[in-house]
Amino acid sequence: MTLDVFLDRLEYREPVRPDLATLRNLHRAWRLRVPYENLDVQLGRPILLTPDALTDKFTRRGRGGLCYEMNGALALLLRAAGFAVTVVEAAVLRSTRGEGQWGNHIALLVDVDGETWLADTGIGDAFLEPLPLREGTHRQGELPFRMERLDSGTWRMHHHPGGTIDSFDFRTAPREIAEFTERARTTSLESAFTRVLVAQHHRDGRELALRARTVKRGDGDRHTLTSLDEFAGALREFRIPLEDIGADELAALWTKTEEQHETWLALQGLNPRVRGMP
Repeated sequence: MTLDVFLDRLEYREPVRPDLATLRNLHRAWRLRVPYENLDVQLGRPILLTPDALTDKFTRRGRGGLCYEMNGALALLLRAAGFAVTVVEAAVLRSTRGEGQWGNHIALLVDVDGETWLADTGIGDAFLEPLPLREGTHRQGELPFRMERLDSGTWRMHHHPGGTIDSFDFRTAPREIAEFTERARTTSLESAFTRVLVAQHHRDGRELALRARTVKRGDGDRHTLTSLDEFAGALREFRIPLEDIGADELAALWTKTEEQHETWLALQGLNPRVRGMP
């Protein structure tokens, strides 16, 4: 039943088998149909990582979420499809910000036909298909992603040059999604997650990104939202159902993004390459 409700959410009608083709297709379908977004954080709603809560949020309510939620829900889907999935601890921007980054992200390792693949839909502009756990550059279309082994149990995924982050590190030791419950709940008040409303996903061959009141649709296509109606339309474009937000909460979010818009512009001016928002 878990499999069916997730497949319905993804509008996935192909045969499902625990093979590489299915893994690639499910990962791509997730990136195309499920947005990375932090609206629940903005609204002060709790972030829950139990299987029931994740299934409810991503299927019945039709929402997206943060990295813990996105990859936690993806793990439920892949396991229901018969894949061997390992949740692993990760550290976005550890290469520049140090050891304190461990646990600010999670990723998935999926074993298929004797090879391990890195699956991750918890970065706003994540790769469309899983990457092989092999050193070297792996291209998806025109975009190069590089895998680097740091030691026997630690790897670094180098994002493509135009990505929202430079890299993230991950350990191959198995973890449980429940171990990250407190981390998901206690997002720092200084974190960009709380400072700026975020939504992002892939559509029509390009990345769509919403930061407070700025919408970016591919390279160079930026637009500043100027009304509540425009804001509501942007959320629909990002596949965020307004039925799960409500009129009062929508208006509150719009008001909140007025100051956030200036914050986002300031963050861009300080360092446009490192946004701190995986």
